[in-house]
Amino acid sequence: MGYDFMSMTCSVVRMLPMVLTVLSAGIVCGQDYPSQPIRMIGSSPGGGSDLVMRLIAPTLKASLGQSVIIDNRPSLLIGEIGFKAPPDGYTLIVVGNSFITANLLRDSPWDPVRDFSPVTLADAGPSVLIVHPSVPVKSVRELIALAKARPRELNYASGAPGSTAHLAAELFTRMAGIAMVWVPYKDNGPGMMSMIAGETQVMFKDAAGVEPQMKAGRVRALAVTSAQPSPLFPGLPTVAAAGVPGYEALTIDAVLVPAKTPAAIISRLNQEIVRALNEANAKQTLFNSGVVVVGSSPEELGIFLKSSVAKWGKVIKDSGIRVN
Repeated sequence: MGYDFMSMTCSVVRMLPMVLTVLSAGIVCGQDYPSQPIRMIGSSPGGGSDLVMRLIAPTLKASLGQSVIIDNRPSLLIGEIGFKAPPDGYTLIVVGNSFITANLLRDSPWDPVRDFSPVTLADAGPSVLIVHPSVPVKSVRELIALAKARPRELNYASGAPGSTAHLAAELFTRMAGIAMVWVPYKDNGPGMMSMIAGETQVMFKDAAGVEPQMKAGRVRALAVTSAQPSPLFPGLPTVAAAGVPGYEALTIDAVLVPAKTPAAIISRLNQEIVRALNEANAKQTLFNSGVVVVGSSPEELGIFLKSSVAKWGKVIKDSGIRVN
């Protein structure tokens, strides 16, 4: 039996568009993903996003069948590296609050919403509004009343300009209609020491490390900055419920990829990362560090990022905060 070579060739040529379509669909749907190691870029060792990376990397490696490389970088470089990375799902960035405000505080070629696709809000935690024990108030309302009666006599401590604690305090003063004097420190550690020493009277302190000082009576906690009461600090009211309706300021870690990463790859990453975050050890470790696992959908993180950029952008503009 002979073969009609020309006929067979024509049949193959006719089938090529179908074959290419199927192959392309497989790539778009993420069926061949991942086929090489994945790089996760986050903060320097010991930072919040570093902890998130180290908790989820083993699970990702096991479920995706590829090595997961942890790449620790200074916070200001993470967005730049992610911005320049190809949108193929092999570069993930794990970022905190400074990522949201980076290009609001200084000139930057990338935008946190336009140039990145959200994967998941990994975790979130409140700060705690604390005062020195010498301040004669025991509630948010009493603090606001005192600040209104004695404008610019109370000092508040925070880290560098545009830091989470600084912006939380600026948002509070503007929403409460009060004036306090800002005393900046290199970071929250020295700021906390100034509080304990009585050099400053008010601070919005991230959850990590504040509880021992509360129990020792070195500071007095008035409220948490989350919209809802926090399991991290049972019994403490929210700032919103205690006198400043609508107030919210969170410490977060989020996972993103470069914009235009295929939706199917983002969906796969979301599924695996959320599963890793909800493992008992990861949840407890993050809780102990002062945050609670969220594990949002990409869409929920997208909404959060847009609203956060708008909110903090207004605070930064109205306060005239700028970092060279």
